[in-house]
Amino acid sequence: MTTQFFELARRASHDGNVTVEEVLSLRAKGWGDGVISRLEAEALFALNDALDERGEEWTDFFVEAVVDFVLNGTQPRGQCGEEEARWLIAQVDRDGCVESMAELEAIVKIIERAENVPVRLKDFVIGRIEKEVLSGEGPTRCGGELSSVHITATEAEILRRIVFGSGSHGPAHVSRSEAEMLFRLKDATLAEDNAPEWDELFLDGVSNYLKGFALANAQLDHDRAKELDAFMNDHSVDVGRFLNRMAEELPNAVNHFGKVFGKKKTGQFEAQAAAGEKLTDSEQEWLNAMIDKDGRIDDLERRLIARIIEDGE
Repeated sequence: MTTQFFELARRASHDGNVTVEEVLSLRAKGWGDGVISRLEAEALFALNDALDERGEEWTDFFVEAVVDFVLNGTQPRGQCGEEEARWLIAQVDRDGCVESMAELEAIVKIIERAENVPVRLKDFVIGRIEKEVLSGEGPTRCGGELSSVHITATEAEILRRIVFGSGSHGPAHVSRSEAEMLFRLKDATLAEDNAPEWDELFLDGVSNYLKGFALANAQLDHDRAKELDAFMNDHSVDVGRFLNRMAEELPNAVNHFGKVFGKKKTGQFEAQAAAGEKLTDSEQEWLNAMIDKDGRIDDLERRLIARIIEDGE
């Protein structure tokens, strides 16, 4: 961390205010060497906690800097590993709550942009959103003030971005735990004045879990990504010579390369997608159990059943 960066962050923290000019200076000094360091990112979290108000310029810079550090601070780029996830949770959860929308937005963007993120980070942010909905308190509410238990448009949008984010349980794929979270929120807020966006999120999310499919290798494991990154950066390995030698040694090389790189997998994917459209016995049992929890079928559940039937026709 540069001395100027630290002094500027300390002064703004003491004032409880950061001006547009100070944000520009922090940008210039923070990325002066091309990267945001861990010490710089931690200083930004401390400053964010100390601010009385957080303007758009500050929030944009804070989110951009934190996302850049988490996803690009270590190799391989674009990945959030266990160490980064633990660090991020520790920074956000120092006082037992998500302090601001800036912190929440940083986590959501990481889940959206990362190739994969650890389960602990996915569970952490979903748990915090669920807590805010059920308590009526948190940064997703106006000014963080206490309000009635319901699902706001902001919360529905954030949940959609998390559930369908590329770094979640699969690109555009909803997991069972996420579907069960949607049912819990639905049951807890059924009689409340929820935002219209919530209804569509519930229907899209649960039907995606039941009717969608995910490729087994849709996400690259962090350790595997590190191995591949090390291989590609190992200049002692001649990748071109390796591929040429493999082509010379394999009979019918063209066909083999087609199989290796997926040129003949279209039919296989279509078959998987078609299979995913059909409800399995275990999925049907799960759905019955979720609907039977309160002993009645509500309007959203009727709409869900109708969508599933319609999609299956």
